Amino acid sequence: MNYQRKQDIQSNLYPGRVLIIYGPRRVGKTTLLQSYLNACGDKKIFSATGDDIVIRELFLSENRARILDFAAPYEIIAIDEAQNVKNIGIGVKMIIDAFPEKILILTGSSSFDLSREIGEPLTGRHFTLTLLPFAQIEMNTSKFELNNALDDFLIYGSYPEVLNAPTKAMKSKILTELISSYLFKDILALDKIKSPDLLLDIARCLAFQVGGEVSFNEIAKIVKSDVKTVQRYIDALEKMFVIKKVRGFSKNLRNEISKKSKFYFYDNGVRNAVISQFNGLDSRDDVGRLWENFIFTELMKKSGIEQTPDTFYFWRAYTGQEIDIIKESAGTLFAIECKWSKETAMVPSLWKENYKNSKFEIINKNNYLEYFLNPKK
Repeated sequence: MNYQRKQDIQSNLYPGRVLIIYGPRRVGKTTLLQSYLNACGDKKIFSATGDDIVIRELFLSENRARILDFAAPYEIIAIDEAQNVKNIGIGVKMIIDAFPEKILILTGSSSFDLSREIGEPLTGRHFTLTLLPFAQIEMNTSKFELNNALDDFLIYGSYPEVLNAPTKAMKSKILTELISSYLFKDILALDKIKSPDLLLDIARCLAFQVGGEVSFNEIAKIVKSDVKTVQRYIDALEKMFVIKKVRGFSKNLRNEISKKSKFYFYDNGVRNAVISQFNGLDSRDDVGRLWENFIFTELMKKSGIEQTPDTFYFWRAYTGQEIDIIKESAGTLFAIECKWSKETAMVPSLWKENYKNSKFEIINKNNYLEYFLNPKK
């Protein structure tokens, strides 16, 4: 299947601002960066990775004269996997303050590590671009082909390597390796994350509860750990772009639930790899969860691509009335129900009564492409 990024580096560059590209490993950050650098012609470019010992020692020194002397000859400085460079925020601030005309680009697969290294030094001096697995709108193919591939998107997701894999067996193998990299390499390198078995058990609990409200106490009992440890591990999963936390929507009405959270996986394939389930949709009992996870992530990707400041929630009242996804966009509320096959659903009376100006929409397998391929939606 052919695909092409709608996001690009050039349109996100601005004088005096560092561009930080976040996103999971193997999602295409390095490819996007190299494509941009290759198109820069005869500009003087420095490009390295955060594993480069020379770069790590340079920024660790915090020696302003050395850092500026290093940067002076180059028009573009790009550092891939920059979260591995300690004190990079301080050093990059020195460079951008002294040379605001230079282009500085950092990429990172851990929002926690990179934001920690950037911290206060780059406040107000950077823009961010978040790269995720490919969205439906980035697929260069017909609606007919997209519809035919829908089952695969729900089961295997849309990582570049997975889309390119020739067989389902190979897709499964790539995803299994991908979560090993997530769960046992990157996340376990974080402070206070020590147990790979506990991490996987917690991830499995979240995978089985996609689309449902999560109780940390319940997970703690299942995995035989304490609540604080569970919360710390879940936070690490979110910081490494494995899961996305969504809070309950409320305007402080007494009968609305706002303190609990849902968690979605950034990619359906990763979710299924965590629970080792790649069987077809006709033999599964979680198609509704897969569909809701797919719809949520597509909404989030579309928002990022179109650079609309959308915020996502879920809604539930103590009476049991609920709505899968609430999108708040430019002051308008969109109440979205994710239905795999149904084309009708009742608007909850409590929602209708209290949010009269909101819009209610149903996204099912028959209309989802109209929704995601239409820039006005």
